[in-house]
Amino acid sequence: MEIFDRHEFDGHELVVFGHDSASSLRAIIAIHSTALGPAAGGCRMWPYATTGEAVADVLRLSRGMSYKNAMAELPFGGGKAVIIGDSRKAKSAELLQAFGRLVDSLSGRYITAEDVGTSTADMANVARATRFVSGLGAAPGQAGGDPGPKTALGVHLGIKAAVKFRLGRSDLKGIRIAIQGLGGVGHHLCGLLAAEGAELFVADVRPAAVHKACEQFKAHPVAVQEVLGLDVDVLAPCALGGVLDAQSIPGCGHA
Repeated sequence: MEIFDRHEFDGHELVVFGHDSASSLRAIIAIHSTALGPAAGGCRMWPYATTGEAVADVLRLSRGMSYKNAMAELPFGGGKAVIIGDSRKAKSAELLQAFGRLVDSLSGRYITAEDVGTSTADMANVARATRFVSGLGAAPGQAGGDPGPKTALGVHLGIKAAVKFRLGRSDLKGIRIAIQGLGGVGHHLCGLLAAEGAELFVADVRPAAVHKACEQFKAHPVAVQEVLGLDVDVLAPCALGGVLDAQSIPGCGHA
């Protein structure tokens, strides 16, 4: 696995592999840039099939955080972390604290937070081992807490702007929208779109999540392998990422 030659590498400043035998932690922290400040980005826990897949994901995500933080004019660079493992089975307080020690070893060069497979409660465990963590629970009106609803709001506003630009519509009533992934962002997005009268088509690898969205928002269930190809007005990919590429784009909806 030639990390320096991967196209996702893109001049990363630092890539750290961490292991703790006692808790079975296997983690990777990638710091893409600290030009604007310490690298900030969440920690994803996912059962990657190979280490190569985990490396590709963390590099791509950390690079994306550099641009997201810069565009938001935040005093942070871009970083990301992944823990290799099934969050439903392998997560423990010991593993999270071991990850916290790995973060702490970077002396503030990277600030972690929650992401797919981790939560605000998990970040509280990470914070037992390092102060370089955000995404902790917060009181109403204060910064922090679950970023999912805020991300969903950003996607919602982006969809409205795109619909107005492409379709000349200032509302979403009757607009057909396919949503891939119904996690912390996708489910909240469904609520925002349904409230404006959009017609929703939803897919997720978890049947229970699809059933919940269909019941709550009167959405139409779609098979995971079919959602990208639906003939809809808007496609909102809210799953793990990296789904739109040279192979998948030609098969996307034609609206």
